[in-house]
Amino acid sequence: MSTEEDIPVIIDGKPYPNITKNPLHVICSTAYVLGIFLGLGCGLFNYVNFKNFNVYIIAMAVFHYLEYYITALYNPGKVNSESFLINNGKTYAFAHIFATSEYAIEFYLYREWKSTRYNGFHMLVVAFGIILILFGQYVRSKAMITAGQSFSHEVKTTRNSDHKLVKSGLYSWSRHPSYLGYFWWALGTQALLLNPVSFVLYIFLLWRFFSKRIQFEEHYLMRFFGAEYASYKKAVGVGIPFIK
Repeated sequence: MSTEEDIPVIIDGKPYPNITKNPLHVICSTAYVLGIFLGLGCGLFNYVNFKNFNVYIIAMAVFHYLEYYITALYNPGKVNSESFLINNGKTYAFAHIFATSEYAIEFYLYREWKSTRYNGFHMLVVAFGIILILFGQYVRSKAMITAGQSFSHEVKTTRNSDHKLVKSGLYSWSRHPSYLGYFWWALGTQALLLNPVSFVLYIFLLWRFFSKRIQFEEHYLMRFFGAEYASYKKAVGVGIPFIK
């Protein structure tokens, strides 16, 4: 059953969010804070020793901003103040706090470990991390754009009138490209920071989360689309290792 928060305002035949359920001051404040972090990440780039952390801050700010911006642009009927995905649960907060703490501790105690100046292997790891971040961000954003009004940050347990089974574009080679994109993006951030412990932790947490979420979501997708989804599932994988 839809709640009042789920019902958009229809203007000129197009859905827009009900601003009484999406406080504009919260949206503006969140975007403003993300802009501050983006500015600090760029502005302090030449004044810090470990520039990788600046890139991490930039990647985080861009990711959360795009989550809201793309939803607002391509799926305005479902955008709300939570679409930035900043308040994304305790596990999400713990993972980023743990990663930042690992970076700080290792940088303080084992500064040479964080250096890429004289370590070719570390340079390769950082380059690999940047590639994963760019790849993951592109796939995540493109998936949201391709799905359009069928995309939602929440798993839908009832089928809306605008919910269609998208099988084109990125969805022709991954059933859940938005999850695939975030999986590799997040791992890329830890490779960028040269965080070995967090990299392994992220693999475990992300795989566990997406494995359960995909199983839960596909239970309802099978109910919504029946044989069509069963055939699609058989033909197209996910792209996350060991998740069928």
